[in-house]
Amino acid sequence: MLLPLIGSRFGCGGIAVVLIIMVVMGVNPLSLIGGGGGGQQVQTQKPASGQLTDVQRVSLKVLGSTERRWADIFKAQGQQYPAPTLVFYSQNGQSGCGAAQSAMGPFYCPADQRIYLDTDFFKEMETRFNAPGDFPIGYIIAHEVGHHIQTITGEADKIRKAQQRASEAEGNALQVKMELQADCYAGVWAARDTNLMEPGDLEEGMRAAEAIGDDTLQREAGRRPVPDSFTHGSSAQRMQWLRKGLDTGDPAQCDTFKGAI
Repeated sequence: MLLPLIGSRFGCGGIAVVLIIMVVMGVNPLSLIGGGGGGQQVQTQKPASGQLTDVQRVSLKVLGSTERRWADIFKAQGQQYPAPTLVFYSQNGQSGCGAAQSAMGPFYCPADQRIYLDTDFFKEMETRFNAPGDFPIGYIIAHEVGHHIQTITGEADKIRKAQQRASEAEGNALQVKMELQADCYAGVWAARDTNLMEPGDLEEGMRAAEAIGDDTLQREAGRRPVPDSFTHGSSAQRMQWLRKGLDTGDPAQCDTFKGAI
């Protein structure tokens, strides 16, 4: 079922934020309770090149870029980088973490080390959240790759165990730090692949980071922002950590678990 899946991925407070996102996107949360039956299934095969949409082309280009940059970083540390797989889907289907629903937007599943991408999400980014352009696509995918980095380095497992011992507010705070670290990792990728950056891309990325901050999403849903319920960070925090990765290009500077965020 979707809601237990969201709870396991984001913590209890994450359910509220995901429900807010659903409301903002005009989705009835009750329609998602009961599993992933029906609808179009997850597309697990890469489409033929002639059948790719513009978003899919950009997404695959970005993923290839992240593979090269993170492979270089891991190689410098004497390690190999096991790249994630990108899966395009629409409406609903199954992932290694359970149901994949379009209302969830892009997400990373640590169980199968795949990034699930609902390409309609980027239409929402452009039309409803005023974050058009190619770089927001890159930012979102690089953010999910950041969660992959956390998984293969063991950071994600360590934090999940800490969340099990924490209160709801403490668990949410840990999740925020996870998300901000992934934002910083996205900035590290962008800093190391300047060939993909064009004039205006940084501004596009910052607009995307601002658009999906917890405080912005809660205001969009007609609610007063409640910091203890945040699971991804405020708009200012998300822009700050994306910028830190961009400015330094150094994943070692992305330790959100030390000091204030």
